[in-house]
Amino acid sequence: MTQPSIAHPLVALRDVHLNLASLAGEVNVLRGLDLEVRDGETLGVVGPSGSGKSTLLMVMSGLERPTSGSIMVAGCDLAGMGEDDLARFRRDHVGIVFQSFHLIPTMTALENVAVPLELAGRPDGFEAAAEALERVGLKARLDHYPGQLSGGEQQRVALARACVTRPKLLLADEPTGNLDGANGRAIMDMLFDLNRRLGTTLVLVTHDDGLAARCGRLVRVEDGRIRT
Repeated sequence: MTQPSIAHPLVALRDVHLNLASLAGEVNVLRGLDLEVRDGETLGVVGPSGSGKSTLLMVMSGLERPTSGSIMVAGCDLAGMGEDDLARFRRDHVGIVFQSFHLIPTMTALENVAVPLELAGRPDGFEAAAEALERVGLKARLDHYPGQLSGGEQQRVALARACVTRPKLLLADEPTGNLDGANGRAIMDMLFDLNRRLGTTLVLVTHDDGLAARCGRLVRVEDGRIRT
C-alpha cells in the first residue's frame, strides 16, 4: 500500500465556505472548513444529518463550487478550473460511490463501468470493465441492466465503475446506506481492499459505526465545521 505523505497531502481544504440560496434565505452549509487528507489514508467523516458531510465530498470532487476558500486535490487547484477542466480532473483522479448507485438504467453493467474509460479514450475499455466487474463478483452479470440487479449488485457495479480508472481519491457517500447487512459488509470489504491493494485514498461519509471503526482516522462535521 502507498505510504501516507505527511508533507504533501493529497487533499487540502483551507477556510472553505459554501453558501446556498433557499426560500428561507441564504444557508451557510460550510463555515470555514479546514481539512487535510494524506495520500493512501482511510478517512471516515461522521456527524449528524444536515451537518455538511455530503457537501464536503461534493466540493472535494469539484461537483460543488465553494463560495470562498482553497481546495487542492492531487496537485490541482479546483477553484481555478472551469467545468471542462473539472470534468477531466474527476475522470483522471476521482472515483465516487453514491448511496443511491446512480447507474444509467438503459446501459448494462458492463456498459456502465466502461463509461469513464470510454470518456478517457481507452481502447481496452470494455475489457477493463469486465475485469473490474469480475473483481466485485459480477462476472455472470455483465449483460444485465440495473433493473435486473439487486441493490447489492447495483452497488457493486457502482463501485467497479468508480474504481476502474484506479483513481487517486475514492469518495463514498453512505455506500452501505441502502443495503442489508450482508451486502453492506461485502461493499465495506471491497472498499478497504482497494485501499490496501492500490493505495487509493478513501474518504467516506457514514452513519455506520462498524464502517467508521475500520477507518484509520475519523473527523466529525457539525454545523459546517470540522470538530475535534
